[in-house]
Amino acid sequence: MRIIFDNIIFALQNHGGISVVWHELLKRFIDDKHEYLCINTCPQGNVMALNECIPDKNKENTHSKRYLKATRYMTCRVKKDYRYIFHSTYYRYTNDKNAINITTVHDFTYEIYNSGIRKWIHSWQKRKAIMHSDYIICISENTKKDLMKFCPQIKEDRVRVIYNGVAEDYCLTDKGCDGIVPYGKQKYAVFVGSRAAYKNFELAVKAVAVTNLNLVIVGATLSDKEKSMVDGYLDRPGRYFCTGFIDNVQLNIVYNNAFALIYPSEYEGFGIPVIEAQRAGCPVIAFNGSSIPEVTGDDTLLINSTKTEQETVEKLKMLENEKIRKKVVEKGLENCKRFSWDKAYKETVELYETAWNCINK
Repeated sequence: MRIIFDNIIFALQNHGGISVVWHELLKRFIDDKHEYLCINTCPQGNVMALNECIPDKNKENTHSKRYLKATRYMTCRVKKDYRYIFHSTYYRYTNDKNAINITTVHDFTYEIYNSGIRKWIHSWQKRKAIMHSDYIICISENTKKDLMKFCPQIKEDRVRVIYNGVAEDYCLTDKGCDGIVPYGKQKYAVFVGSRAAYKNFELAVKAVAVTNLNLVIVGATLSDKEKSMVDGYLDRPGRYFCTGFIDNVQLNIVYNNAFALIYPSEYEGFGIPVIEAQRAGCPVIAFNGSSIPEVTGDDTLLINSTKTEQETVEKLKMLENEKIRKKVVEKGLENCKRFSWDKAYKETVELYETAWNCINK
């Protein structure tokens, strides 16, 4: 069984959830010594790209980012005289008659929340890849449900749900967070990741504001508008701290010492931070929608509205009860055992084998 990966995602972003997914999967393909080839490997930028780990004999068509704005949307020009599985890291396919195309669908955020030309181009590319694929991987049952809604022509037997995993860096630890954040254990709530409108960052800020907690913000530097908003609600000096982007080891320590992760995102294809936090023994307050109920495994701390911060404040107060907190943490530690990158990798290989044996080229 031969496999060709289109590694274009590592050229499209310097970091991000999809890069993490492919870093973890490719790392295992390299270690297992499968017969594979990585094309469109970009030598710049993305620390997750594993370029140095991929032998030269397994690379082809290494390029710069110069023409990326155009090539990212083009059908992948692969011509081989042998049969192979083609799996793009980001919504591309090949017309080669020898290829068995597989596409991974992460979410439908663009279709639901974006508008204008960016939405149209992204949706057009994604749909084209889906319609030309022999099999489609969805990272949750909710993403599969959205796939069937947006692409009802797809036959359901072509779709497989393969959950994302979570890095083993996330685990229980007694290490304090000195040098990472300026607060003691359980003296802060944490907000992790993108602050796009549907992530409801302001709700998290407003909820923390009416408690005695501080707020740790992990991710990009605050914009001037965001800083003004946060300063308005958290008006006591030193009540919030931005870590910037931090590595898994540091984030694990932040989770371990946090009072809770506040994750009120209205839409997630999977929601990796939920499982990261659970593995670190951190309670997760999240919105009861999209894939979150499916992934979190417990509804104790789920909120049903993002219109106000009231429910989030109630959940924070609930966690002051040590019995409730202990039970939530125990459930989280048990739930996160369902997800691992080894399992995701194994199920991906099994799908390749199914495709290889079922589709004649």
